[in-house]
Amino acid sequence: MRKKVDVFQQPHYVANFTQAIVNALSPEQRGRLVVGGDGRYFNAEAIQVILKVLVGNGIREVLVGADGILSTPAVSNLIRKSKADGGIVLSASHNPGGPGKDFGIKFNNASGSPAPENITQAIYDQTRSISEYQWADLPELKLEAGSEYTFLDTKIRVVDSVDDYAALMQTLFDFDRIGDAIRSGGLSVCFDGMHAVTGPYARRIFGDLLGVSQDRLWNCDALTDFGGGHPDPNRVYAKTLYDFMMGESATDLGAASDGDGDRNMIMGRGAFVSPSDSLALIAQHHQSIPQFKSGLVGVARSMPTSTALDRVAQHLNISCYETPTGWKFFGNLLDQGLVRLCGEESFGTSGDHVREKDGVWTVLCWLSILADKQVSAQELLAQHWTSFGRSYYCRHDYEGLDADKAQTIIDQLAGAKGKLLGRKMGAMSVADVNVFRYEDPVDGSVSENQGVRVVFDDHSRVVYRLSGTGTDSATLRVYLEQIERDAQNQGADAIVYNESLGQFANDIADIQATTGLSEPTVKT
Repeated sequence: MRKKVDVFQQPHYVANFTQAIVNALSPEQRGRLVVGGDGRYFNAEAIQVILKVLVGNGIREVLVGADGILSTPAVSNLIRKSKADGGIVLSASHNPGGPGKDFGIKFNNASGSPAPENITQAIYDQTRSISEYQWADLPELKLEAGSEYTFLDTKIRVVDSVDDYAALMQTLFDFDRIGDAIRSGGLSVCFDGMHAVTGPYARRIFGDLLGVSQDRLWNCDALTDFGGGHPDPNRVYAKTLYDFMMGESATDLGAASDGDGDRNMIMGRGAFVSPSDSLALIAQHHQSIPQFKSGLVGVARSMPTSTALDRVAQHLNISCYETPTGWKFFGNLLDQGLVRLCGEESFGTSGDHVREKDGVWTVLCWLSILADKQVSAQELLAQHWTSFGRSYYCRHDYEGLDADKAQTIIDQLAGAKGKLLGRKMGAMSVADVNVFRYEDPVDGSVSENQGVRVVFDDHSRVVYRLSGTGTDSATLRVYLEQIERDAQNQGADAIVYNESLGQFANDIADIQATTGLSEPTVKT
């Protein structure tokens, strides 16, 4: 659940929602829970309330991050390592934090994955009927690493926020090889923590363990308001890093992560790496990453993510699954061993080590590839595009829309196949218009109405979907993908290259006529 922080600050609100989570769990799932958040405004106060409710409900053991801090992938790891029954994550991901800004609470299941739809529906149903919550009148707890408390039937253990996650990373990557490349000067790195939760993780992993100098670890003090910025690692909100990496003083790798540590932005010297290309390149060069030495078996991407991954999977002769947006849809595929690498369009990538997307891990993947291949990120991109074609890919966001008008756009597109078939956009023609429907290959569950796809005869696409990450109004996301197979035309900026397709997408969906917006709010 994601709302403005003022909503969560209402009396009893956090307690009621926490009780609804507990009520949705069976008695067998109330043994051990993990609690942690991204440190945004109201994180500390909410955790104190959550602990009181969990003790009041007799949860046997609670593991909580020091000072209430755990990145989202670190929560997933801790759930899995401790064999917990689940975890409560406090975050609004990449949304702004501070008074009047955004806050969120979600539940992850025992695999470390975001709760599937049947659990989230059960929690929601509880919120509609709840009449009381269980409460233990605890003192204010000092959440210092190593502290232990026992109240009634509950033990509370405070764990270091970084230790377990850093230890996991050292089992997945060759830290000696990466560190040698960095310390020798053969691989230079700059990381922007965006004053968010990954700051402490970056200082430990990139700084202490790998030798990146502290002056190349920017904005790594985690602040409750993210320093007044928008902790979304893209070319708009991480513009300082983007400008640096496009300038003469750029390092070999530039990266950023978001509010709760699950998203990433990757750049090379003079080169922006789209999330879709990042995912495809990690798949292509997976043998450079110790975690994947035994092979990938299969990969997965969210539906709006570009089809670059599909072409790599075909080359590797492995399965590529297409899921709705939302990391929870990868959970069954990962748990069944059908895939080992997955990613989504909104700067999220991860492997089978946790059940969340993982920003720091993605940076380590790129460091592994660069240390092994000893070529620049720009050269890697050029080689990839020559071999597989380039998906010129970008996203146009139309923010702050009236929800009814945004839904009208989607509904009209869903029924527009007849009038759009054969319509030209440059040399391309519309070959299909469809509404994405997903049937989970593991449990057979079905997710309807997951976005509208306009597919061209050369497999280029426009995808429309409504975002579920905002706390007020609606955001229409429009994903543009043009596939360029001529190596002579693969070096342009994706946003510039897709300008005509973006206007085409606006026109066929009647976005300007419906909303008054002739241009997107954000292009990334």
